[in-house]
Amino acid sequence: MTRVFSGVKPTGHLTLGNYLGAMRRWAAVDQHEAEALFCIVDLHALTVDHDPARVRRLSRQAATLLLAAGLDPDLCTVFVQSHVDEHARLSYLLECVATDGEMRRMIQYKEKAGREQARGGSVRLSLLTYPVLMAADILAYGADEVPVGDDQVQHVELTRDLAVRFNQRYGHTFVVPRATRPAVAARVMNLQEPLSKMGKSDDTGPGIVYLLDEPDAVRKKVLRAVTDSGREVVYDREARPGVANLLEILAACMGGNPSDLSGVYESYGALKKDTAEAVVEVLRPVQERHKELCADPGFVEGVLRDGAERARAMARPTVDAAYRAIGLLPAGAAVAETVTGGAGAR
Repeated sequence: MTRVFSGVKPTGHLTLGNYLGAMRRWAAVDQHEAEALFCIVDLHALTVDHDPARVRRLSRQAATLLLAAGLDPDLCTVFVQSHVDEHARLSYLLECVATDGEMRRMIQYKEKAGREQARGGSVRLSLLTYPVLMAADILAYGADEVPVGDDQVQHVELTRDLAVRFNQRYGHTFVVPRATRPAVAARVMNLQEPLSKMGKSDDTGPGIVYLLDEPDAVRKKVLRAVTDSGREVVYDREARPGVANLLEILAACMGGNPSDLSGVYESYGALKKDTAEAVVEVLRPVQERHKELCADPGFVEGVLRDGAERARAMARPTVDAAYRAIGLLPAGAAVAETVTGGAGAR
């Protein structure tokens, strides 16, 4: 069976973009058709300035929302990255295979480092190297497919390069994964800045619909979405990004095609109203299930504990094999030589 790995970073509250672009497909398709692992990648949240208590809180919330979105622990593995040591173990090995130039060419690093430097802040080394940790997340499990948004495809390509390079230098160890992307709403854009992704770490709150927003808040944000000049409702991502974003969100919620839907509306107001109601309805079952899970925190903790055990059992053989392949002495062998006075002691 195909093995799939993907994750969410607890750097902010999960958004409509996270749900339509990834989480819904994980629940509806991936967990049924593949051996699927879904991870709260909390180590990645440490690459920028952060509040420790907030990271813990958002990690728990993200896990709860993944389950509320329909992930079934009987069908897939849901766990927290830092609960499985193999991620950090393998990350260092891959740093020894990656190059400085590869890291500095990563588009997200350039963008995030540029924003941090513009504010007069310093850039953490982990921000530069985190694509290698992401590669370790994937390669540790022998994942065949990695469902990602457009902005993460470059990181999966790096993962493929590192896997091939390691295999060529030290012997076949890793499966070489491929990125997969949903056809519609792969990248939901900010309602106030339709040329920018609806990111959970953004500061422009009015342009972001969060999964736990109240229905009235959702309606207000969608009804105030930025549109474009002109009055005709046309699906054109380049010329009319605001309207295109609304059409894509509506299509994703209703299971339609944005181009077809554009011919249905004669005004921006009608499009916004229908999009707002569609978003409210698509989030309703997620929010209801989230309330139920919050009332039973022991269930979520148990899912994460069991998930970490399963993930560890899957990752450890591959990571141990990578340690042997790259030339590290197995711990058991070192103990044996000490006890028996091996050749190196003479």
